[in-house]
Amino acid sequence: MVGAAKLQHPLAIITVLLLAVVFSLIIARGGMMAAVALLAIFPLLIYLNRLFNFPQIGVTTLLIMSFIAIGLTRYIMNVPLGLSIDGIVVITYIAMIFKQFYDKIDYDQANRDITYLLAFWFFYGILQLGNPQALSRTAWFYAMRGMSMYPVLMLPLGLLLFNRLRYLYLFLYIWGTFTILGTLKGLQQLYLGLDYAEQFWIDTVGGVTHIILGQLRVFSFFSDAGQFGAAQGAGGVVGILVATSIKGRGNKIFFSIVGLMGLWGMMISGTRGAMIVPMISGAAYLILSKNIRVLIIGAVIMSFAYVFFAMTYIGESNYQIARMRTAFRPTDDASYLVRLENRRILKTYLANKPFGGGIGSAGNWGQRFSPQGFLANVATDSWYVQVWAEQGIVGLIIHLFILSYIAIKGFYIIMIRVKNPEVVGTLGALLAGYLGIMGASYGNGVLGQMPTGALVYLSWAFIFMGQQLDREYSALEQKGLNPRSFKRQIE
Repeated sequence: MVGAAKLQHPLAIITVLLLAVVFSLIIARGGMMAAVALLAIFPLLIYLNRLFNFPQIGVTTLLIMSFIAIGLTRYIMNVPLGLSIDGIVVITYIAMIFKQFYDKIDYDQANRDITYLLAFWFFYGILQLGNPQALSRTAWFYAMRGMSMYPVLMLPLGLLLFNRLRYLYLFLYIWGTFTILGTLKGLQQLYLGLDYAEQFWIDTVGGVTHIILGQLRVFSFFSDAGQFGAAQGAGGVVGILVATSIKGRGNKIFFSIVGLMGLWGMMISGTRGAMIVPMISGAAYLILSKNIRVLIIGAVIMSFAYVFFAMTYIGESNYQIARMRTAFRPTDDASYLVRLENRRILKTYLANKPFGGGIGSAGNWGQRFSPQGFLANVATDSWYVQVWAEQGIVGLIIHLFILSYIAIKGFYIIMIRVKNPEVVGTLGALLAGYLGIMGASYGNGVLGQMPTGALVYLSWAFIFMGQQLDREYSALEQKGLNPRSFKRQIE
């Protein structure tokens, strides 16, 4: 029986009439908002249907939302859109569990050293609930998400659901697209001006840190200029490095544009700490190349860049160049001296607190939930200083060990275990981007924020699956298939 005939059945007609009456009553009572909510139900149901059939859609949604969720809060106020990341993670895990009933999922993919290290870091964070110095358990809940919950949840999603070459290239294209869009939005803010929501944010919250000497620090649709600058720097570096290794003219053009736009966005952000991203990333990639000639050329280019910023005044009339130049002359910068003084204050305070003052006691969460606390009133600025302040020297050592282990193991996988030049180049770009973010995190708290966090955690997953992706690439080439195709090819 065709669909039209089924609708002629008396039961179907009665059901449609009842739904019409119910929806009419809801709209009559709730007004336009209720009507919009009812209309949203149908695409939502379609989305959930697709998600439960293909849980990879959840990871894709997670990536997209990590870029736009915080920016949307400027337009949709009093709605905790940041928690949408948590909701997407949870529902993706549920979809993956239900998918197990039909298609077997190889959970051994997540049985890796990096998974256990992140689980240990998460466990240490849970123990922080018992920290006697902590002033707010609510602050712990909010701060814990970016500190250790997101990595321990997002990494397995990458290992279990994004474990094919097609997802690696999908990941790169999503990152590249938002890198371009981020810079375009930033250029609009710089040259055309802020829209009503951005101006309101500057007038009420962001002006203190984003208007310096009458000049705007561009923030695009990111949480702040620091996050924008670091993310665009990483996106720019990854774009340029992928363009040098990926095959296909169209791919090379796209990622070259990504690289140029990303570095342009980094420059207009006015974030001095972001300058370290291309420098560290470039140095790391030169080492990964294992090519002495390339290494020498790269070292010469980086030396010229250092001399330009540290030893000349060329372009000093340009605000962005002048501000970034202060990163190479820190003793001439008043804000850098303030940071040093804050760290001396923290060193004294934490001398007898090896486990810190409790997660969520410093930074924005501390100011929001325990403004009377000591740590809430001392700026941490750096991601590592925040870890040190909240989780003590013990937590900082654990955290730095895990980050360093991932970097060293990444070098080993890419330089020793992976053979295909394109896979080596692509994964090397991700590792270089991660190391650049590690460097930027010294000056700004970027590592645990979105979208940088999601990009880094999924990059870890791809790097640690390097040998598997290398084997898939070879198998596809032997079959005459395109390894960069998004279509299903080899399962």
